[in-house]
Amino acid sequence: MTRIPIAKPLFGEEELAAVQEPLRSGWVVQGPKVAEFEQRFARFTGATHAAATSNCTTALHLAVAILGLQPGDEVIVPAFTWVSTANVVEYMGAKPVFCDIDLATFNIDVGAIEALITPATVGIIPVHLFGLCADMDPIVSIARKRGLWILEDAACAFGGWYRGRHAGTLGDIGAFSFHPRKSITTGEGGMLTTASPAWDAEARSLRDHGASRSDLARHEASAAFLLAAYDELGYNYRMTDIQAAVGCVQMDRAAYILGERTRLARAYDEALEDVPWLRPPVVPDGYQHGYQAYVTLFTPEESSASLHERRNALMTKLEQRGIATRQGTHAAALTGYYRNKYAITPEQFPNAHLAEQLTLTLPLYAQMTSSEQDEVIAALREFGP
Repeated sequence: MTRIPIAKPLFGEEELAAVQEPLRSGWVVQGPKVAEFEQRFARFTGATHAAATSNCTTALHLAVAILGLQPGDEVIVPAFTWVSTANVVEYMGAKPVFCDIDLATFNIDVGAIEALITPATVGIIPVHLFGLCADMDPIVSIARKRGLWILEDAACAFGGWYRGRHAGTLGDIGAFSFHPRKSITTGEGGMLTTASPAWDAEARSLRDHGASRSDLARHEASAAFLLAAYDELGYNYRMTDIQAAVGCVQMDRAAYILGERTRLARAYDEALEDVPWLRPPVVPDGYQHGYQAYVTLFTPEESSASLHERRNALMTKLEQRGIATRQGTHAAALTGYYRNKYAITPEQFPNAHLAEQLTLTLPLYAQMTSSEQDEVIAALREFGP
């Protein structure tokens, strides 16, 4: 039985009390608690506007719809990311064009982007993987030069900063996740951020079936008995007030949670400094890592056909010791759907393939004790090559 999980949400009596407020008030869907959570999130990240959604995938889907993605368009996405990054492009009948990653950061290889641009390219979706921002300045430069939009997949990047600006405020639109493995959580949930008031208004309409005004706005005005107009084809991507009530308390805890995750990550860095076969996360100058996950790279030697099996054997031994680990994420380009549809092979994206095969995520959560972390480190030393 697992004794040290890969992640653990930090909840307390405050969250238990908070979820009762919507239940007592009777306002349980996209009401005042959602509005409060949006305001708190915008203040923390420095986003001009923040609109809550049912999850990050729906935030990404709203974003590509708002940005006008059409069938036949192409969008550049990293080859190593959770599959939803590419899926939202497919939802619109467009084509995700995969780009390999920089194996040092696990983020999109900026130097490979321009060669992938064609007359059909309309946008780029850089992913701030595991809490580390992609190198946004050159991406923004390429996008502006070529007339492309930028949608930041910031699912993992709460607490991630790039040269003084928070993730999700660096491109045209950002999308965040509040899944239980993220630093703050609402169970499921997402957030769309933008500096554009028009896009924010569009997001708020489309998330609610295309309504011309929200239920909250309608009920706070006169003639609340009249329904909104529905002039656009929208979706049901609303966040509940029960989720948002949890989110508000999580925002109160945000500085502490991020601080503890950073402290624990640095303790891992120090403890594993003399372990040559495990490369810790890289944090370039000018970046602040959000440490949604502590993802290492298993590299006992430069290359070996058996490395993947040896990594898995190590993870199996850790699991038997009661320590949970995970691969970083998958190479979305090599999942069955994309591999089959676009005839993709691992050789096309060697770094993404290596990252899928050799990443090793260690347990990390704000309430992790020193003895738990010491046990993880000791087991790595015991079972490592």
